[in-house]
Amino acid sequence: MDCRVALCQMRPKLGVFHDNLQAHHQWLDRCFAEDAQLAIFPELSLTGYFLRDLTQDIAVSIHHPQIQELVARSKDGSLVFGFVEESDDHRFYNTAIFAEDGAILHCHRKVHLPDYGIFEEGRYFASGQNFQSIPSKLGRFGLLICEDAWHLSAGWLHFLQGVDALIMPVASPARGIDTDQPELSSHQSWRTLTAAQALFFQTWVLRCNRVGFEDGTMFWGGSSILNPFAATIAEANAEEEELLIHSLRADALKRARMQTPLLRDAKPDLVRLHLARLLQDPDALSAAYRPNPSQA
Repeated sequence: MDCRVALCQMRPKLGVFHDNLQAHHQWLDRCFAEDAQLAIFPELSLTGYFLRDLTQDIAVSIHHPQIQELVARSKDGSLVFGFVEESDDHRFYNTAIFAEDGAILHCHRKVHLPDYGIFEEGRYFASGQNFQSIPSKLGRFGLLICEDAWHLSAGWLHFLQGVDALIMPVASPARGIDTDQPELSSHQSWRTLTAAQALFFQTWVLRCNRVGFEDGTMFWGGSSILNPFAATIAEANAEEEELLIHSLRADALKRARMQTPLLRDAKPDLVRLHLARLLQDPDALSAAYRPNPSQA
């Protein structure tokens, strides 16, 4: 798990795919010049966030030449970037790709689509259905796109799969500007959330937010890296583009997990049983009570 990570706190241009692609190449040049082994971009980094009626026009498949052009850069170092994916059956997803050694290692489709306040993702996107860990040569990673991270069951599923780090590409707008607090309420909320994820799932947390304005909405940045003890090791400035680089160490994971063996004491079978009761699922209940042949 010892690796050097770069968070690319960038300012995408809304709906201008070509310019954003060129910007990605420039950021990657900087990352790899600094010997970064993993470069992480924000949510929908190739397209911008408030796309609305542009969603279908800017969507591409994972096989699109420009997506593959960016994937090819992972020969120099692993990378995570976001875009609007059009599936083979013409559904549209808020997608993040993890590329490594010139190929797509994993494609995560955002599962939890916010549809409240200023958000209306459910109107334009289909929902992903999976939280699968990524067995990279750098370690085992879990991807959570923005709202995914606010549902702790998602992080817990990655925790059960033994991930070393949670990667959170984010497009978080500024909220709480009209308060007398020293920082935005959205910033405070994300601080609390990422600290909780790091502490209870005993993992590094890599949150890459974007900056800039779209349709009068400001994205506040503040990308951060937290260790498995929930300490903020590095944090980018708010509101401005910034390249944040830090080295992750396996010894921090080992110390956290030896000190408090939460994964050893997790009881997913008990959770399964209670969920079966809550969902009134007779098949799951039957399976839960069935003796395990291996223990007979």
